[in-house]
Amino acid sequence: MDHNLTSFDPTAVPKPTLREIFGGFLGLGLISFGGALPLARRALVEQRRWLSAEDFTDLLGLCQFLPGGNVINLSVAVGMRFRGVPGALAGLLGLIAGPSLVVIGLGVLYERTQDDPHVRHLFAGLAAAAAGLLISMAVKIVLPLRSKPMAALIAALGFVAIAVMRLPLLPTMLVLTPLSIYLASRNAP
Repeated sequence: MDHNLTSFDPTAVPKPTLREIFGGFLGLGLISFGGALPLARRALVEQRRWLSAEDFTDLLGLCQFLPGGNVINLSVAVGMRFRGVPGALAGLLGLIAGPSLVVIGLGVLYERTQDDPHVRHLFAGLAAAAAGLLISMAVKIVLPLRSKPMAALIAALGFVAIAVMRLPLLPTMLVLTPLSIYLASRNAP
């Protein structure tokens, strides 16, 4: 598989059908409990090549600003981008249909096995794997920003404000969004 994404050509991949959008997000939803973002990036950018790495980062930035889960917003945004409202519904339903049924089944199973020490160890291992996926995703999101120092600065400020200083998301975004728009307009060609 070619991992060179610098030569992304959006015309090289045909616009996905509603069935492909639904199936793509259904598969993503079924394999990505607790860590969908890294898998979403791999599926949308590297495997299906529906988005470039930069488009993914831009779209994810928008989805993080909107209320709701980032990957849910991403499924709606990708579906909307390619097929309008029907595509948005296909992406959303694909993402939540399978996992919803699995979670219901697992909830019934967990109710019966929650006191088993093996089950507790399993969840501790899953938490460690999710942390590793999150770190990997952060690195992949930052890489396209290497050539954009102002965008990297805004991302770093956002990280420090929210993760380190524990400032609330809304006030942080209300400050950083206008600042990033101003900086981007000054650097526009």
